[in-house]
Amino acid sequence: MKTFLKILVGVVAALIVIMLLMGKKYHFETSAVINAPADKVWQNMSSMKAFNQWNPFMDLDPNVKVTYSGNSGEVGDQYCWEGNDDAGKGCHIVTALVQNQKQSTKMLFEIPFESEATSDLVLSPEGNSTKVTWSMDCELDYPMNLMKLFMDSQMEKSYGSGLKKLKLISEK
Repeated sequence: MKTFLKILVGVVAALIVIMLLMGKKYHFETSAVINAPADKVWQNMSSMKAFNQWNPFMDLDPNVKVTYSGNSGEVGDQYCWEGNDDAGKGCHIVTALVQNQKQSTKMLFEIPFESEATSDLVLSPEGNSTKVTWSMDCELDYPMNLMKLFMDSQMEKSYGSGLKKLKLISEK
């Protein structure tokens, strides 16, 4: 029994140290090159309605309820969603736009837990193509920050899937 208790205390202590060393801040980004000019790619990302045509998180619930508000394609353009346990509930709001260059957003999550994140879509010309870099930044409270150990692979899967859809739509 003492040995088990020592092992348990050791594991808990190691998790606490890892948790503290990792910190709360999380950053993820991935990129794709799209064989289309920036203005064509921009048309597919400059409004929340256009964004949701390739947003990978819309696939989490085929029956997700989405409501749009604000002026489409302008700062303040937003959609709120309410879906199943996978999709959760929250709002996604455009906070800044630089035409054919950058869209910044804030995501407010209510369910499965309350949190905030910011996201940027940045367009960079590469010859006749456009490089799209999609990033996300957030802070994860302790002990939720331990999720960072697994988040990169999940984020790459989701964001990578979205960028593939954006590529297909933009290259038509």
